[in-house]
Amino acid sequence: MMTMIAVVFICCYAIIALEHPIKISKSAIALIAAGLMWTLYSFASPLGVHEVVNQLTEKLAETAGIVFFLISAMTIVEVTDSHGGFEVITSRIKATRLSTLLWVIAFIAFFLSSILDNMTTTIVMIALMKRLLKNHSQRLFFAGMIVIAANAGGAWSPIGDVTTTMLWIGGQITTVNIMKTTFLASMVSMIVPLIMASSLLRGSVVAPDRVEQGSAKTTRFEKSVMFFMGMGSLLFVPIFKSVTHLPPYLGILLALGVLWLVGDLLHRNKSAEVKENFTLAKALRRIDMASVVFFIGILLAVATLSANGMLPSLAQWLDFKVGNQSIIVIIIGLVSSIVDNIPLVAASMGMYPLAQFPPDSFVWSFMAYCAGTGGSILIIGSAAGVAAMGLEKIEFFWYAYRIGPLALVGYMCGIATYILQYKLMH
Repeated sequence: MMTMIAVVFICCYAIIALEHPIKISKSAIALIAAGLMWTLYSFASPLGVHEVVNQLTEKLAETAGIVFFLISAMTIVEVTDSHGGFEVITSRIKATRLSTLLWVIAFIAFFLSSILDNMTTTIVMIALMKRLLKNHSQRLFFAGMIVIAANAGGAWSPIGDVTTTMLWIGGQITTVNIMKTTFLASMVSMIVPLIMASSLLRGSVVAPDRVEQGSAKTTRFEKSVMFFMGMGSLLFVPIFKSVTHLPPYLGILLALGVLWLVGDLLHRNKSAEVKENFTLAKALRRIDMASVVFFIGILLAVATLSANGMLPSLAQWLDFKVGNQSIIVIIIGLVSSIVDNIPLVAASMGMYPLAQFPPDSFVWSFMAYCAGTGGSILIIGSAAGVAAMGLEKIEFFWYAYRIGPLALVGYMCGIATYILQYKLMH
């Protein structure tokens, strides 16, 4: 039965990857995968259905937290966009060549994701690109590079990536050390793909000729207020989490409520017809719910592999067969491009006790880098990639062919940089 679970996951994964050639929605397949895998697990588990339900409830809570965060972040971006708030940034970006614009956008994403997180940064930056580039194929390429930059930026910050945050909260890494040891490697993992990508880009920047929704009806003051409120809402989340130790989704829901209140106050004296363009209710209707549903399905499907012990067993098998911690961590990073890196890192945290590998050991910082950047190799290997896939309708094989090799080269160059830096410092 456990073999059947693995077969279902592989088959559904293949259908998701072939979504465009076979014209079957990846959201439908992700939901089918989640339903079938948990059903098969309930039949096969020696723990009994009751314990499986408890595990499902726990995994559902984790998934719901991520989905609530995703919906709230997308809503904040939509509200900011409906007010024309992104003009605050786009009006200051003067790049006329595509290659120059790529470097500017990548560096913004790299540093922004260290403050926010890689998924939120990707949502914000892709929304920004829709205001800067008219050509959709160019936006697809930029979106792929944004995923690489956002994942690289999240890896060196304790609040920039979920796996890094897990290691930080678990006591495996400390703030100053993780920034000191992985910043250079993360930067290299972004710069190398950028150099390669720049050679592929030709031509000038052509901005969209359409008028931004709501921009003609909002004042400069309203644009600025909603932009800084929107970005401030996203920046508030890691601060809220650090101070209260409560889940990030609660912080972003609180921020969303405050943004809603400010929007109502800004437009309270306008007619109902005008106010309708700027409400959060309308922003929620513009969200791509198919992408949200896909996110739910794929997270629950991967959660089955964690609940039934397949991913922890994989980590232990690697430890037994390979033995070398550096190679194991590199493999974990590569595997994280296929399945969620969260259960892989969680399994590794349990496999290597702090008594054996104390805080800030080589293995922990190296794992933060590899798990954070390895997911860029395939589009569904990270939350940032899944978000980009939904927002810009990126095909699995298009990303694997155009962006994956760049991400892989950057990943390996970052590994070489990390190991060299470690040897020089020790």
